[in-house]
Order: sequence, then C-alpha cells, then structure tokens
Amino acid sequence: MQPNKPIILITEDEPKVLGSLVTGFREFGFHVLPALTGEEGLVLLLETKPDVIILDLNLPGRDGLEILNTIRRHDSAIPVLILSARDTVEDRVSGLETGADDYLTKPFAFSELLARIKALLRREIGKPKPEVDYKLNDLELHIITRKAFRGARDLNLTPKEFELLALLLRNRDQPVSRKILIQELWKVDRATSLNNVIDVHIMRLRKKIDAPGESKLIHTIRGLGFMITDNPDFEN
Repeated sequence: MQPNKPIILITEDEPKVLGSLVTGFREFGFHVLPALTGEEGLVLLLETKPDVIILDLNLPGRDGLEILNTIRRHDSAIPVLILSARDTVEDRVSGLETGADDYLTKPFAFSELLARIKALLRREIGKPKPEVDYKLNDLELHIITRKAFRGARDLNLTPKEFELLALLLRNRDQPVSRKILIQELWKVDRATSLNNVIDVHIMRLRKKIDAPGESKLIHTIRGLGFMITDNPDFEN
C-alpha cells in the first residue's frame, strides 16, 4: 500500500455493487477495504484505520445504524457516508442524527459518490486542529481526539453529545438557552419540536457525566436553559 493513498472502508452486502465500488475507487487511487457484513467492516476498522467509510444500512445480521453506533463509539471523528436504498426523509435524518457525515441514496452515479467522498476527505484535511481542551473539575474534553473523560472514566460520547458538552463547557458557569442549543447543534432558528430531543440529549449526557457519588456538573436553570458548573454553592 502506498503511504499517500487514502484508505476507504466499504461495507456493502451486494457482491456486485461492492465489486464495482472496489474497482471504481481503486482506479482513482484509493486503497480499498471491502466488507460484506457489518462485523467484517468493524474488524477492518479496528485493524486498519481508514480515512473514510462507506456504509450500507441493509446489512445481514446487525443493521447499518447499529454498526454506525459502534463505529462512533470507537471513533467519533472518522467521516462516514451512508449509501442506502432507504430514501425517505426520516431515513436520511435518522442516519445523520446517528452520526453519519453524508447520505446518498441508491441508485446513484459513481461520479457523485466519488465527489462526495473527496469532499469529506478535503473537509478533514481542512479542519482546524484546536489545541485548547476543556477541563472542569475532573471532567476533561479533548477536541482533537473528540474524547471526554470524568476522572479515568471514558464517557464514550456520541457525536451530538460531544458537541453539546463542548457548547456547555465553552459557556461554563453561564446558562445556555434552548434557542442557542437548537441554533448551534441543529443549525435551525426555530424548532419547538426539538425541545424533547434536547431534553433526551441532556438526560443521556447527565447519566454519563454525573455518575452516582460524583458531584453534579450539569444543572437546569428554570426559564433560562442549562448550565455546567463545579461551583459547590450552586443549587439546581
């Protein structure tokens, strides 16, 4: 393998489709890791860190979204493009919310798929690498590796949980409103239907951060939003 070749992991259960993708990407200078099942793909992910992943959803055994969840627990930053025959708006939203960076439906043109993969790779190359990590008491968040720890405990955050925690830490000791959360994390101005989604994400983040016996860091400020603080005098 040439060291400068981008490595692409393709998980696709249709042998003919997989074969054509392997041929196509190899012609354009990629080193291709093919997998017919999600389990094979996960093994390859652990053995060889790819630069980008193409993931089908209709896989034998474990569903593609299940596989995506596992990928994100292992690596929250690697670009993932879902390539699937599931073409409803709900399917696309579900895939992106689970952690995919892009979603392309079948049938597709290889030229478009190639362009999207190249765009994902450019985005990774062009990403700024901030060196400032966030620390609050024994809570640490590392921007480059996209990892978070409470003491020695790896919090195993999802991409959205990581973004939520980073936003709260950037505004530590200050309330962050639901409106700001919606604008920053979901990129929309108004979406009252997302209020319940915010509550779910806050609840899940609290369970991971505020384990039994540990000081509570995330607080609800009635009428104002949510705040992260280690002030021992603060009462929820």
